[in-house]
Amino acid sequence: MGQQETADVDEVFRVETHGIDPIPDAERHGSAKDLFWLWFGSNLTFTYVINGALAVAFGLSFWQATAVVVIGGLSFFAISAAGLSGIRTGTATLVISRATFGVRGNFPAGVLNWVVSIGYTIVNTVVGTLALEVFFAEIGWQGGTAGRAVALLVTLALTFAVAMWGHATVQFAERWMAYVLAAGFGVLLLFVLPGTDTAAPAAAPGLSGWSLAFVVMLAGPFSYLPMPADYTRYLPRTTSLKSITWMGALGGFLSSVALGVVGVAAATQTDMTDAVAGAESLLPGWFQPLFLALVLGGSVTNSIITLYSSSLNLQVLGIPWSRARAIVISAAVTAAGSLAALFLTDFTTSLLSFLSLLIIVFAPWGGVFLADMLLRRCHYDADALHAGSAGAYWYRSGYHPAGITALLTGMTFAALTCDSELWTGPLVAPLGGADLTLLGSVVSGLTYWALTRRRVAAYAPAA
Repeated sequence: MGQQETADVDEVFRVETHGIDPIPDAERHGSAKDLFWLWFGSNLTFTYVINGALAVAFGLSFWQATAVVVIGGLSFFAISAAGLSGIRTGTATLVISRATFGVRGNFPAGVLNWVVSIGYTIVNTVVGTLALEVFFAEIGWQGGTAGRAVALLVTLALTFAVAMWGHATVQFAERWMAYVLAAGFGVLLLFVLPGTDTAAPAAAPGLSGWSLAFVVMLAGPFSYLPMPADYTRYLPRTTSLKSITWMGALGGFLSSVALGVVGVAAATQTDMTDAVAGAESLLPGWFQPLFLALVLGGSVTNSIITLYSSSLNLQVLGIPWSRARAIVISAAVTAAGSLAALFLTDFTTSLLSFLSLLIIVFAPWGGVFLADMLLRRCHYDADALHAGSAGAYWYRSGYHPAGITALLTGMTFAALTCDSELWTGPLVAPLGGADLTLLGSVVSGLTYWALTRRRVAAYAPAA
């Protein structure tokens, strides 16, 4: 295949033709540096400012909360490593996880991941819309309901257009938006950091405060676990696995930690109950409209990757459409959910509570998936991943007993130790209010290793 034909398959501002089908070697391109900009740009989102402020609200001092932010950022090494299987198989994460759970056993997590992707896209869309609405007001247009509707339309259009074009355009947009957002958020950091109160709180935070801060900081990165291979599947097989891990991890680490520290610093100076208004109050008047533009831009960059992955997710679930057509379903649901969130005042709170509860599923899911990937050394039978009942990953009636058992074990532990608005596990009180939900990933991973360490081996392709 010639160079021109290769470029046309995955080219900026052209609709991507591939979905979850394996990317042929002749059509692979790019380098590990692309992953740095992808994860750096997509995590320049105001959500991390909110998370940092919450850590202080849970009773942590500036330095304690900053430590939690940094540890949360280190989780991107696990997220980035989860993409290593993509370069070996040329397909999406939720296709590869068929090897872990079985073709049918993989289906429930696929459904829940699509719900989570759309849920977070709705939340980001709402945050971006409200920021743009305030921006309109500050430049002199009090649009009311019409202004909010225009703001929603602009936010949705920016997100949908990039995600619909596909992989190459997503990477292009994330890189160039990262340049602008990084500069803007850098200025924000310079305004907020000097006034930080680094004194310790009057009362030391208990185990509950520490655990809740960790859950808040790690829940976001953990929600990415079902999607890293979506963005490594186009890389040439010769790309260094070490460089893939480091580039993606550094991108997510730098942006999440920088914005998390902004939130921590701001929370020591002002009321961050309304995080956008709280942060805005610390800024000079001339910078406030630019700050609102940063909030909008960060919401869009994060929504782009979740919306794109949701279209691949729908193909995994069996939607017989191309990726570009399937994304219309995700965009329509996102638009409907955003309308509800903007005009039904309690919808956003309920949605956030529901999404936070799903960590009970995705922390254990991630533990099993990563354990399986390590046992196989990222080697899979790529043909069998797409072969259904005729492939090696059908196991017993489409279910992998070890994967399902390990997942349920981790979910049970997570449910027993979860402390959220919708559910409080029976072990939370005996543990002094600690929320150990995230340790469900460790429990599930160790269970899977114990059940399969002598039976799961790396796939060795024929010579």
